[in-house]
Amino acid sequence: MCRPGNRADRRGRSAVTEVTLRDVARASGCSVATVSRVLAGTRPVGAETARRVRAAAESLGYRPNQVARALRSRSTGTIGLVLPQITNPFFPSLVREVEHALHAGGRALLLADCDDDPRTEAARITALLDRQVDALLVIPVDETHSRAAVELAAARVPLVLLDRSCGPGVADSVAVDNAAGMALVLEHLTRTGRRRFCFLGAAGTASTAVERRTAYEAGVAALDPLASERTELGDFSVEWGRAAVDRIWPARPDAVVCANDLIAVGALQRLGQLGVDVPGEVAVTGFDDIPMASLAEPNLTTVRQPAAQVAAEALRLLAERLDGGGAEAYRAVRLSPRLVVRASSGPRAAAPTTIPGSRTSEEHQ
Repeated sequence: MCRPGNRADRRGRSAVTEVTLRDVARASGCSVATVSRVLAGTRPVGAETARRVRAAAESLGYRPNQVARALRSRSTGTIGLVLPQITNPFFPSLVREVEHALHAGGRALLLADCDDDPRTEAARITALLDRQVDALLVIPVDETHSRAAVELAAARVPLVLLDRSCGPGVADSVAVDNAAGMALVLEHLTRTGRRRFCFLGAAGTASTAVERRTAYEAGVAALDPLASERTELGDFSVEWGRAAVDRIWPARPDAVVCANDLIAVGALQRLGQLGVDVPGEVAVTGFDDIPMASLAEPNLTTVRQPAAQVAAEALRLLAERLDGGGAEAYRAVRLSPRLVVRASSGPRAAAPTTIPGSRTSEEHQ
């Protein structure tokens, strides 16, 4: 049996002898081809043979040479992921789900942040392609300005868009149904007696910004004909949420609908500074259900995005493309959101008595 040993290099230092497939083959009593099949998982092998090979590999400390494997298979086992802004708390939760799923499948993730800049985004995509990634996942900065770079990349490797889109005919995409999420928000606020709505959103053409704003405008028109006059657009940030409250509060809305949780948290902070009773005077809602939402004061009512499901669907589509079995036409998967009702959107009337320090939430499909 061949075991790793030490040998001296020319400078007299000790070096570890690399364990090869041939060493594992000798130790397990199998052929090199059989060992390769077991460790690569490319073809079925008998359970006892597989157990013997893996035991030998573990005892010898065998580690596959990923560079050599990539040269043989023309696959690097890596997937690139480009996202707009790592500081947005929703994106790390999505990245975590993607990375865990890829790791379980024996693939590695290369991550690139483009700081909400389409030009940087294009450069990051090119850099990942130059590293020979097998496929790409992209959360585009902007539906319009990201399109060219995404389209070029999709022509070279399998590519799936996450959370946001670049319009039809560009690549497969997976996202939450933003229109359904906004409908849940408006239905809930109406049930709690809200009648004077305002919207704090993000300017630009990121699909999440556009879809949520469009859905709000369509749904609120029948509820509050003057609501369109109480819309403020900035960016997806806490700072904008604070600043936007100073713009809309003179109109005295009784419902502040925010395009994401960061805006909503900023709005809650500023309303608190102004001494406004939330939810007694005004309800506040967000979108995404980031961890900060349940820590805000009061706890934030929001639309929950199914991050694990988004990641799973995206990787399913990607796997089909990598296996050559994907549909010819690009597919757009839209997942159902869920409304999580917390204290920030209680009825205008005095809230029911609760035990101090307790927090409750309801979920509505």
